[in-house]
Amino acid sequence: MHTHGMISPRPVRPALRVLGGLFAAVVGLAMGSHAASAQGRLDAHYEATLAGIPVGKGSWAIEILDDTFSAAAQGGTSGLLKAFAGGSGTGAAQGRVVNGALVATNYQATTTSSKKSEAIHMVLANGSVKEFGIDPEPPVDPDRVVVTDAHRRNVFDPMTGSMLRVPGTSDPLSPEACHTGAAIFDGRLRYDLKLDFKRMETVKAEKGYAGPVVVCAVYFSPVAGYIPDRPVIKYLSAQRNMEIAFAPVLGTRILVPFRMVIPTPLGVAMLEATQFITTATPPRVAKTQ
Repeated sequence: MHTHGMISPRPVRPALRVLGGLFAAVVGLAMGSHAASAQGRLDAHYEATLAGIPVGKGSWAIEILDDTFSAAAQGGTSGLLKAFAGGSGTGAAQGRVVNGALVATNYQATTTSSKKSEAIHMVLANGSVKEFGIDPEPPVDPDRVVVTDAHRRNVFDPMTGSMLRVPGTSDPLSPEACHTGAAIFDGRLRYDLKLDFKRMETVKAEKGYAGPVVVCAVYFSPVAGYIPDRPVIKYLSAQRNMEIAFAPVLGTRILVPFRMVIPTPLGVAMLEATQFITTATPPRVAKTQ
């Protein structure tokens, strides 16, 4: 990757892509002992800004049922960022709900720009990647840290990994929600994310949710699949000011990002919900006849 100094858009596009990966689009928690049925839906719209200037929009729909879940996101760049790196993308995950925890079975993501299109797919079982591929297959780079089979075990896809599961029976919106971390594999990059509690806050979407959020600091550590000399990898690894504000999906113990903030050389990159409509769905009643 060539660099053009601190005003280059190059660190921004991957930073926003990582931010979108977190959103699409941070961390899945291990299964809790709380096994009560819970169901809920989320219909959210987000706006991305860079130094306060709108650069993209996206949407995210989540449905959590008794024993299955699905999530789908899409978005695109606009304005300033489109001039630098115009494009659009989609992400989706499906899986099972096991003791209240989300266990993905499939993940798909696509990115399209004026220069190229790419599709990633993954099949997972019990937290391990059984099959994955990128179309078209990327060229081999000898500087890239090799992803081994061991790196693809006990991981989350970036979509499921962005839905925070809080075990137990107390209010999920608490500092304890941030006391976690997880391993993520997005089809190319294997990285660790660690959360730490920063503060409680109150938010109000233009449409939908108004209420408390828990704000977590997020720390990024690359493990494999990356090129060590890439400026964006060094930059994100050194960041200590990234944060995510989580809001609840009603009827569940799942928290999802309401706002994400990543400082960049060109200013603060932010993804924030403009619409956050969440509803609890009554559990299915078993037939008695």
